[in-house]
Amino acid sequence: MPPSTLPVPPHFDPERVGKVWKVDYEARAREARAWAQQHAIPPAAQDSPRIALVLIDLQNTFCLPDFELFVAGRSGHGAVEDNIRLCRFIYQNLHHITHIVATLDTHLPMQIFHAPFLVDAEGNHPAPFTMISAEDVAAGRWRFNPHLAPVLGLTPEEGQAHLEHYVRTLAQKGKYQHTIWPFHAMLGGIGHALVPAVEEAVFFHSIARYAQPEHIIKGNHPLTEHYSALGPEVNTDPHGHPLVPPNERLVQLVKEYDAVIITGQAKSHCVAWTVNDLLDTLEQRGQGHLARRIYLLEDTTSPVVVPGADFTDAADEAYARFARRGAHRVTTEQPLDTWGIA
Repeated sequence: MPPSTLPVPPHFDPERVGKVWKVDYEARAREARAWAQQHAIPPAAQDSPRIALVLIDLQNTFCLPDFELFVAGRSGHGAVEDNIRLCRFIYQNLHHITHIVATLDTHLPMQIFHAPFLVDAEGNHPAPFTMISAEDVAAGRWRFNPHLAPVLGLTPEEGQAHLEHYVRTLAQKGKYQHTIWPFHAMLGGIGHALVPAVEEAVFFHSIARYAQPEHIIKGNHPLTEHYSALGPEVNTDPHGHPLVPPNERLVQLVKEYDAVIITGQAKSHCVAWTVNDLLDTLEQRGQGHLARRIYLLEDTTSPVVVPGADFTDAADEAYARFARRGAHRVTTEQPLDTWGIA
């Protein structure tokens, strides 16, 4: 039987967590099987209790300082420091973690939250991090770019109607104001990939436990933002037709596993909205008691902090609400076998 907490394998180098590099799969695979034998780690299929780890958008685009939307937090090093702790947590708990799920924010150039989608009266696009209000659109300060109409299969009038509907719906639902983001998490680009140190840890777990990692693609519909892994910010067109089918996978995980640990980037956006939607869905279905299976790993996630916008307090307030609804707030400093998972 393995100890309650395993040592960190010698290949892990915290100095490389903030860098891009190629995972040596063959070497890690050999080492993982030897590690499993050395520490008597059984196949994941034998686990009891069964524990899933959900990693929200731990991609280069969010996790590395030289990339487009590095989640720096207030410390300035947020996602790098978070992933050092996360990798150690995965390695130390290889024998406890049954299944790992990674969501991947996935974008194309022509989407509603990228600059080309909008123009002002002179045909200029908004700068990154511009906040677009319903009032801005109603006043004509920003309009749908008619050149995108044929690309998106719309008429210019339909594109404008969708933009008006979109920002109005965000306001009505109390969502974050529509934000124009820099190009990021571009499908096929290096920014879309999992950050190498985390990818390596997930791969090592897979080989050591004979477990298949799972990946969830989100965010590639051109007409809506998609922070949550369960669904987009606005999921209808102006006529009430749905844009994206709901993703039930995380709801299934909470039903299938004794514990679901959730972390990733950013705490204030994709992680918070995922947890909020997950709790909402469970409560709407009369299964709110299952919130006790959700564990929010809090020292491996950071909020968005950019010039003119600091979401730290909003993220902390969200986590406090989640705890009141039954989810657990935990850190990597607490041994997993003391969390009370049964």
